[in-house]
Amino acid sequence: MDVGAGVPGAPNDALSEETLRRLAAWIASRRWYGGTASVPRLRPIGSYELPTEAPGVAAHALLVMDDAPSPPVLYQIPVTLRRTPADIDPEHLIGALDDGTLVYDGPYDPVFARALLDLLLGRSAAHADGVEAVGRPAVTDAAGRVDPGALATRVLTGEQSNTSIIYEPAEPGSARPVICKVYRRLHHGENPDVTLPTALAEAGSPHVPASVGALVGTWDDVGRDSGRATGHIAFAQEFLPGVEDAWRVALLAAAAGESFAAPARELGVATADVHASLALAFGTRRASREHDLGSVHAWHRRLTTALREVPAITPHRAAIEAVYARAEDAAWPPMQRIHGDLHLGQVVAAPGRAWMLLDFEGEPLRPMHERTGDDLALRDVAGMLRSFDYVTGSIAQSRGGAPDDDLREWTSVARRAFLDGYAEVAGADPAEQRDLLAALELDKAVYEAIYETRTRPDWVGIPLAAIARLLAGEAAG
Repeated sequence: MDVGAGVPGAPNDALSEETLRRLAAWIASRRWYGGTASVPRLRPIGSYELPTEAPGVAAHALLVMDDAPSPPVLYQIPVTLRRTPADIDPEHLIGALDDGTLVYDGPYDPVFARALLDLLLGRSAAHADGVEAVGRPAVTDAAGRVDPGALATRVLTGEQSNTSIIYEPAEPGSARPVICKVYRRLHHGENPDVTLPTALAEAGSPHVPASVGALVGTWDDVGRDSGRATGHIAFAQEFLPGVEDAWRVALLAAAAGESFAAPARELGVATADVHASLALAFGTRRASREHDLGSVHAWHRRLTTALREVPAITPHRAAIEAVYARAEDAAWPPMQRIHGDLHLGQVVAAPGRAWMLLDFEGEPLRPMHERTGDDLALRDVAGMLRSFDYVTGSIAQSRGGAPDDDLREWTSVARRAFLDGYAEVAGADPAEQRDLLAALELDKAVYEAIYETRTRPDWVGIPLAAIARLLAGEAAG
């Protein structure tokens, strides 16, 4: 690839050894980089060039394999190459090449951001150098009402695994605002964060933002029979300014001693409605030991990891395994597509609209093949129930103690209201499937214990207390 188009003196290869050295030094400091325990060993896979009319600027997306972890991880690194400094925070300058070319982190460069949205909407075509990138506009009317040229761009802060670009009109109401998620880690096959909300939006669900479109990439993968892999590399939706996530709404309510029963009930209604829509869009199937024992095996694999990384769980091992055994023998409901990582932080309240669900990628610690198959809708229910407990656990954590009686009562009321709302739409109370729900709540708490041990050790007491409490409830029941 000649990335020197419009960039005099730029190197002939965007994935040259010099560029890879700069990337390896830079990538290790990024929040989305997963190889925190190793030094990156980057191997070029290919790239694609995004058309841009900006003079002296070239926009590319580079695909590099990091061979340091096992298994290796494929990253997408969007960049712009400029001969002169841009009006961009120096924090987002990857480095300068020997010939003086400046390499910027693409999402933070408005030239790249607008070129990406044009490409995603099918209004331009990428130049492939080992990687093909094709825009797939949504079939809803949202895509037709987007004008990239009328939108200012900024990057959403605080994200860990991806990078989201916000496109907002300079004057409110002059254009439709958009959020475009650029996937940093790539996988072959569908990304549920694209396919599920797109299907829901096309079905007219009020519980997801309107879809704008997706960018699909194809790249070399010697491990596949075809030698090529295909996956989603970016996804755009309607942006909802001025929203609050349910986590913050619930946290403020609990801290003030205000009931969250009514919002929790509506959350239950929204969750059941989304499950019903996903069942219609993707179908359901009867659960069977042949196909679904993998779920039980996943519980035990996760517990094995937790016993190794969180020794405080060891005294509970036998009791947890007993709960899993009862769940395995229970009558399982039909399997279907679900959100996969549902909690209060994945739901937002938009003014004048129903609760809306975001981020359908599934749990970050689960492999992608586990996130793209049918699952128990009860898993989402368990995730939300655990989230109510996290609200009061975090408040108690900030106060330096365990939840008091008032906080425990707040959690109990919110949980019951959520289940009532869910039952109103689903026609059955999830709590009636006691053995399965208990196992899924425990599995989620075990997952949380691993996550907190790895990322926020001071918080591990919240899931550990939940494990003890869930098991005590089982014994009492």
